[in-house]
Amino acid sequence: MTLVEATIRDQVNRDLDCSEAAGRLMAMRAEVAELVREWRASGGGDRLPTVRERLSRNHVDRPAAKMKPDKPKAKSGGTNAHA
Repeated sequence: MTLVEATIRDQVNRDLDCSEAAGRLMAMRAEVAELVREWRASGGGDRLPTVRERLSRNHVDRPAAKMKPDKPKAKSGGTNAHA
């Protein structure tokens, strides 16, 4: 959803028609609302995290990326086939 929202902001900033992206966003929001209704109807009652809380939790839970050492480039045999 955040990508669609960013697309809408970009289109508005460039004075473009954003009705298609806005329609997609409204459909996504309706789907999320329906999922929350189903979750609550099935007994879910916990407080749901905000988007900011969820993203920050995911960032903390993710293992640190390890840098891969650069592989040495293969040296050509000194001949250039295209010369």
